[in-house]
Amino acid sequence: MAVKQTAGRDQLGTFAPKFAQLNDDVLFGEVWSREDKLSLRDRSLVTVVSLLSQGLVDSSFQFHLMSAKQNGITRAEIAEIITHAAFYAGWPKAWAAFRMAKEVWADEEAEQPDGGIFGLGAPNDAYAQYFVGHSYLKPLGSENGVSAANVTFEPGCRNNWHIHHASKGGGQILLCTAGRGWYQEWGKPAQALSAGDTVVIPPEVKHWHGAAKDSWFSHVALEVPGEGASNEWCEPVSDEEYARLG
Repeated sequence: MAVKQTAGRDQLGTFAPKFAQLNDDVLFGEVWSREDKLSLRDRSLVTVVSLLSQGLVDSSFQFHLMSAKQNGITRAEIAEIITHAAFYAGWPKAWAAFRMAKEVWADEEAEQPDGGIFGLGAPNDAYAQYFVGHSYLKPLGSENGVSAANVTFEPGCRNNWHIHHASKGGGQILLCTAGRGWYQEWGKPAQALSAGDTVVIPPEVKHWHGAAKDSWFSHVALEVPGEGASNEWCEPVSDEEYARLG
């Protein structure tokens, strides 16, 4: 779907009509709409870094920061992007960019998680390769073959598609405790989740779960005992798939 932009014509339509047409129809109408070549999220990342490197932290930079947020770049990611760019673009430019980024992501400042009733835990480094974004893990114990852990996802974070295998029994139960998130089984629509929801995941079902774009999300994962139980990690949920979620 083509990106609809009218800023050029609104502000320069009579003064510079050709520039306005190129801005609205070519840059935004054609280039930004080539999502089969590069996702909107990645185009936002490239644009933000390009403007930052030139020190152009004006209203256009704020617009592109807002677009980046809308296109799925989280508060934690923009902080890391600007920090990384600072070593190449310059420290003063990064400071100026951070002041504007804090305003754009201000609503997420107040949503820093405590992991819900069970606490945040430590960075989920052992399984980081199977996640897009950052997650935290707090083991809650294991007894009689049942293990439980509180998992917290930053906004935009989700785990890869995966399958809980078992020859008998097995599967997983999710008890949602804080924030908003998603659960999806292969070939089915994604299911929105919020605190108080429960998801029963049968064995041998390919699925993923994680946070909404603009909210932290915590759930307790209960591993159901089973014979020959194992987990198979599959491909990541693509940015394009995830961006289509509300």
